[in-house]
Amino acid sequence: MIVIGIDPGLATVGFGVMKAEKEKVTPISYGCIRTSPDKQTPARLLEIFDEITSLFEKYRPEVIAVEKLFFSKNVTNGLSVSEARGVIFLAAQQQNIPIFEYTPNQVKQAITGSGRADKKQVQEMIKRLLGLDEIPEPDDAADGLSIALCHINIMR
Repeated sequence: MIVIGIDPGLATVGFGVMKAEKEKVTPISYGCIRTSPDKQTPARLLEIFDEITSLFEKYRPEVIAVEKLFFSKNVTNGLSVSEARGVIFLAAQQQNIPIFEYTPNQVKQAITGSGRADKKQVQEMIKRLLGLDEIPEPDDAADGLSIALCHINIMR
């Protein structure tokens, strides 16, 4: 099973592509889609849509796992993340890819065993669990891998 984990955002969309076979989980690819703040929001959303669509076409995931929107104080940022999530959901729906959503605490719990783990703890566990030489950079890419692994762990 191929799973793509996505950490949505308007400026940066982190992603992690993983393959799960029985008890073995293998990272295939990870990285970020970045958009320029010099562009207007509609152009940035189109760029995210196009890049996500290309990612789906390249890896043909059975599912995507997306971090649920969580914001407490920065409503403006929350709105732009919501817009990015919308185009990601549209791209997945157009290709009939099921979407699963996980809260940040669910991701932390699935990766570290604690919903209160900090970002560094999650990143270190991703490195260990996937047998990587170093923590994936940037943080958004590590988050994408974490979300994909969360889905795989919960489905098991």
